[in-house]
Amino acid sequence: MPSLTFPIIDPIAFSIGPLAIRWYALAYVTGLLGGWYYAKRLAARTALWRPQPQPKPLDIDDLIVWVALGVVLGGRIGYVLFYNLGTYLAQPLEILAVWRGGMSFHGGLIGAALAIVLFSRRRGLNALTMLDLASTVAPIGLFFGRIANFINGELWGRVAIDFPFGVVFPHAGPLPRHPSQLYEAVGEGLVLFVVMAVAVRLFGFRRPGLLGGIFILGYAIARIVCEFFREPDEQLGFLFGGSVQALSGGITMGMLLSVPMALLGMVVIGAALRGATRSGARAA
Repeated sequence: MPSLTFPIIDPIAFSIGPLAIRWYALAYVTGLLGGWYYAKRLAARTALWRPQPQPKPLDIDDLIVWVALGVVLGGRIGYVLFYNLGTYLAQPLEILAVWRGGMSFHGGLIGAALAIVLFSRRRGLNALTMLDLASTVAPIGLFFGRIANFINGELWGRVAIDFPFGVVFPHAGPLPRHPSQLYEAVGEGLVLFVVMAVAVRLFGFRRPGLLGGIFILGYAIARIVCEFFREPDEQLGFLFGGSVQALSGGITMGMLLSVPMALLGMVVIGAALRGATRSGARAA
């Protein structure tokens, strides 16, 4: 059975005295900084915004702090509620141990969206266009986050029989598995980044909600496809059909959470194309 040996990578990138800097933390920081830089460039292009209110450079600087808090708090709360509620109810202090892993993208998305809406209301900006801006840069963070998952040897894929690029992950048994973290880095990161870059070039931010709808739909599709190669969470398994021992299984939590995302994305895209989001979208 052909396979590749998982590279031995220390989860700690470097240390400064007693402070250990992990790759996972660096991925979050790199994604946020990359998104901030790209967002500032897009915010400076007036032609993309008219007639929508254009954010100032200082708005983008402040927004990144709000989004970072929303992502971390929402991601952690989402993981607790969606993936491991029983364990955390029994050991509530473990909720604070974020350095041990356990973040939900869907929870982080909700947290970031709430942070953006609240920020937009405070600054008198159009909440939908600010969500569009965040959606355009979000794949940068998704890419680096999935790369960090691979480095940590976590969220591995399903057993890959006779797959030439199967990887034997530590703590996942002796069988080679799909490097599903890299699949997600490509699908949710690189491919979705290109899709959003083309969309912003074609439509700009003139149709509030359109880019956000495209992102939500695109992510949902990419996530559902990648879930066919990703091992379901051990504490959940397959929700409907299948088994963790099978090479092909049933419905996972990632799929289940992505279905309403896809439906919401289609609804928002339709509303934006009809012009229904243009009136009343500006926050007071």
